[in-house]
Amino acid sequence: MAIQDPPAPDLAPLAPQTGSSDRLAPGSALVIGLLMASTFTVLLNEMMLGVALPTLIADLGITPTTGQWLTTGYLLTLAVLIPATGFVMRRWHLRTIFLGAMSLFAVGTAIAAAAPGFGVLFAGRIIQAVGTAVFLPLLMTTAMRLVPAARRGSMMAIVTAVPAVAPAVGPALSGVVLSQLSWRWLFLLMLPVAVLALAFGAWKLRNTTTPEPVTLDVLSLVLSAVGFGALVYGLASIGESVSGHVPVAPYVPITVGVAGVAAFVLRQVALQRSGDALLDVRIFRSRSFVLPLLVMLVIAMIGFGSLIVLPLILTSVLGLSTLSLGLFLVPGGAAISLVSALGGRVYDRVGPRPLAVPGAVIWTASLWFLATVDESTGVGTALVAYLVMSGSQALMWAPMTTTALAGLRADLYPHGTAAFTTVQQLAGAAGGAVLISAYTIGSDAADAGVLTLAQAESAGQAAFVTAAVLGLGAVLGTLVVRRAPTAPTPHLT
Repeated sequence: MAIQDPPAPDLAPLAPQTGSSDRLAPGSALVIGLLMASTFTVLLNEMMLGVALPTLIADLGITPTTGQWLTTGYLLTLAVLIPATGFVMRRWHLRTIFLGAMSLFAVGTAIAAAAPGFGVLFAGRIIQAVGTAVFLPLLMTTAMRLVPAARRGSMMAIVTAVPAVAPAVGPALSGVVLSQLSWRWLFLLMLPVAVLALAFGAWKLRNTTTPEPVTLDVLSLVLSAVGFGALVYGLASIGESVSGHVPVAPYVPITVGVAGVAAFVLRQVALQRSGDALLDVRIFRSRSFVLPLLVMLVIAMIGFGSLIVLPLILTSVLGLSTLSLGLFLVPGGAAISLVSALGGRVYDRVGPRPLAVPGAVIWTASLWFLATVDESTGVGTALVAYLVMSGSQALMWAPMTTTALAGLRADLYPHGTAAFTTVQQLAGAAGGAVLISAYTIGSDAADAGVLTLAQAESAGQAAFVTAAVLGLGAVLGTLVVRRAPTAPTPHLT
């Protein structure tokens, strides 16, 4: 029997935006603002340990391929759990979801801060990820429900800047902190922020939805975990397999993963007849949803992966200190924010292609340039290339997200955001695994943790050549994406 939420008469749901007005309903801005700030906080952790990887390698005595699991494992957990967020958003009140998720995140942060070694640190990261999983789909679904269609481009540009800016700011913040303090302070400084968000949410947050009497299909959750987990594990094992450090060849878990994902999809098709699907796969019948989703897969894969590899190149090839590395990465977040804000206004008038097509071309060109970085490359030149990469990525991120979701019916928003975010996080995990593997293979070293200058240059070139080749897929994809027809006015059930 499904567990029912207790009645909450003092937490009346906010009314959705209706009619032709382009103004937000009273209270909607507070809900979206709190969710946006909280999502930024939790996503900041995704890539925060990328800059700390060299420090963790030395302090914990681990290899780069082991250390990258602190980021890849985080992303993998999100990819496994996010398919269930559609169910979660239908089953419980917004306030209940927020408080539960933020509590888990705070507990995981405390465990990671006190971790005596890699194992406990990894466990803390996984608990953080369990709490993080629901935030981005919850933010996107809430924004699509509460924001009128005429303002979706501008609002979704801000909303989607959160998952783009947070991973860019994370490494920068990490570099500044590590220049003065130990890696534990990356979590100690985050803990009071999480507790404050939890307290403010308990005080101010109101509901925007009415729970539905749906049940959780455990088999679907198991298939999701097996499929996505095995798939990313196999990808992450490619680099280690080169030096013979994995017990099973990568193609074995990859095969299991593909089979698990296929079984998961078939299970959802069967469950749709009763309305109990963990993920409603009818969203994939929409061309206006699928094409931007495929482009976003490439963007997220390279975007997250490059933020793992780039710090290794900047320190080992250009010789940047931890503080310099943090300062180097700070402008990337500013570039994403600025371009996203300007791009949202353009999207509302002209649609996705005038933004996404030139963005994809410039983005791919910047990846090719970063593949040429060597000892003679100036830090200023590398910074310009990084800013161009960040800004051009932002030209694609918001238009692809808005276009994909705008083509769905309002009742499919939870499933659409769950699928979109699952692919985004899975791609991020795979991107980290693939680019670290390319880095390891390109170094041609028995121990990729200790590289000569020549080996580090070769490793970086291999990683960004791989990224640039994959980036060509985004160029082709943006050429065929079209603006979705206006979806029906959102309504709550």
